[in-house]
Amino acid sequence: MASPAEHASFLPPVLTFLSAAVIGVPIFRLLGQSAVLGYLVAGVLIGPSGLSLIAEPETAASVAEIGVVLLLFIVGLELHLSQLVSMRRDIFGLGTAQLVVCAIVLGGLGVLFGAAPSASGIIGITLALSATAVALQLLEERGDLGTAYGSRAFAVLLFQDIAVVGILAVMPLLASAGGGSGAPWLGDAALSTGKALAAIVAVVLVGRYGLNRFFRLLAASGAREVMTAAALLVVLGTALLMQEVGLSMAMGAFLAGILLSESNFRHQLEADIEPFRGMLLGLFFMSVGMSIDGELVRAVWPLLFGATLAAILVKVALVAGLFRLFGSTWLDAVRGAAILAPAGEFAFVLLPLAGSLGLTDATATRFAVALAALTMLIGPVAAKGLDKALDVVRARRGGEALPATDVVESAEARVLVIGFGRFGQILTQVLLAEGVGVTVIDKDVEQIRSASRFGFRIYYGDGTRLDVLRAAGIGRVDLVCLCLDDAEASLKIVDIVHEEFESVRTYVRAYDRMHAVELMNRDVDYVVRETAESALAFGRATLEGLGLSSADAAARVEDVRKRDVARLVLQQAGALPEGGGWMRGIGVAEMKPEPLTAPQRPARALSAETRDIIGNDRREAAGRMLDRPPTETAEARAEREAEAEAQAEADARAEAEAQAERALRTPAMEVQNGER
Repeated sequence: MASPAEHASFLPPVLTFLSAAVIGVPIFRLLGQSAVLGYLVAGVLIGPSGLSLIAEPETAASVAEIGVVLLLFIVGLELHLSQLVSMRRDIFGLGTAQLVVCAIVLGGLGVLFGAAPSASGIIGITLALSATAVALQLLEERGDLGTAYGSRAFAVLLFQDIAVVGILAVMPLLASAGGGSGAPWLGDAALSTGKALAAIVAVVLVGRYGLNRFFRLLAASGAREVMTAAALLVVLGTALLMQEVGLSMAMGAFLAGILLSESNFRHQLEADIEPFRGMLLGLFFMSVGMSIDGELVRAVWPLLFGATLAAILVKVALVAGLFRLFGSTWLDAVRGAAILAPAGEFAFVLLPLAGSLGLTDATATRFAVALAALTMLIGPVAAKGLDKALDVVRARRGGEALPATDVVESAEARVLVIGFGRFGQILTQVLLAEGVGVTVIDKDVEQIRSASRFGFRIYYGDGTRLDVLRAAGIGRVDLVCLCLDDAEASLKIVDIVHEEFESVRTYVRAYDRMHAVELMNRDVDYVVRETAESALAFGRATLEGLGLSSADAAARVEDVRKRDVARLVLQQAGALPEGGGWMRGIGVAEMKPEPLTAPQRPARALSAETRDIIGNDRREAAGRMLDRPPTETAEARAEREAEAEAQAEADARAEAEAQAERALRTPAMEVQNGER
């Protein structure tokens, strides 16, 4: 049996990674740099070239690749197939031009400096590729993934991931050039292509016809952790399948994301994956930093840093020109080129493979790997410097701003409705009639099915989770409507919204009177008690049924409404005995129904059982009245209580008169924050 020490052997490297991230990233963020740079420098410091705190960097790198996989999955979730089709010109036109032109120029520079043509070709291709993780992380930090240049940069990255399949197939051909027939290679290439296409078709069919049903079945079980496990299973399973047929894991994850981008469970999946993605992506950047060969850097640092700067500048110039050729403005072109300047993650796959095939010698391979890693290290700094330079340019042009659009599919929604039960369905009917854009969140599978007939964007998810609210685009809506019948859940959501999204207004359905008081104490913008208006309407119809005119019945109902709202405001302020200090679940005080109009006669019991109940209640009330200091006489107590009751009644009446009209100016029994 393994000893406790053996079981805990994994803790030191984990703690090392966590400590490096916790220390390094905040420092670089305070310096105004990207978190990517913080991770990369932290990796250099804890790796073999620094303090050598990690014994096996290769193991960390293999695990860290999952971070890139999850990143591409989330990017796929945020796109739709229609958006992908609309990007085909940038994907296959701009993407092809970028890869070919950059590979030829960078490879040609290698030949000029004396490298072998085959080695120069491979190194040129690896440098022409761009770091997907670095680029997307920078775009995410800026919030620019949906801008014109961000979309074009992503299109180029997507084409590069597709092109890697062909590059991996071409490398054996280059290795066997001049050494016999190419027929075996052609057969292998055809077989690999067939496997890849078959795998893609299988994933598409399963995703199109099986995944929604699969997640619907899991959601019905109510086990949230199972949904998280299923999300990871889909992402990592698809990634592994794509890798087995020769495609990249990142490409497989992106394909899985695209297939689930229209799913009702999209937001929940994104929220479940996000924590894993963030930590593993940071680990990936640190693994890149650890891969830098310190001995080589110290031995040939002038040449290496010169080559790094030259590669970045040449790539920025070429890509900016191509962006401009495809219709981007100069500002967009330069920003997009800076994002794509660092070499890609596949350099750490292609270069070792090229060495094993004899396309590059050991020295050239080490040099190229260090060069690719340094471009990732310096690239974010260069992008930040270009941003500052462009800010100066825009300021000199009179503050010209770059266009910004949001790719999140709920961007056009003005209202986020949480809860699609009976109350939420009626509310959304009104919004639908007015043509208001709505996004709905609900964790009831049956309600999701019902909402499919309304044409709204509705997603499975727990609205009390901040990550789900963010994924649903709550920061971009005008207001959020809480239509839940769970008082505790709605209070939790109100707290989250007020703390994280101050500009979003909160309209809340109150479960009962006590819930309404708590919501008023939280300064929500709008409260409606779910049964109040229906009961008043019912009462008005009853009065009319008894012979009152419509006008008289409406006047009577309006009078009751004002009295009720006045009492609610006083209870919220703690001006009434049963309304002070009450908190749900604590029971400091209990709100009991009280008549808004003084009864004309005492209550009468019509049966023995009723008399017993009323008698017990009266005896309990008398017992509470006798709870007094022993030195106080009955006469003194009665006089004191009469004075206190008279004063409380006077204060309540004055407060009611002052606040009743301001508490509700609409014909419904809602309480608006601005009217209190």
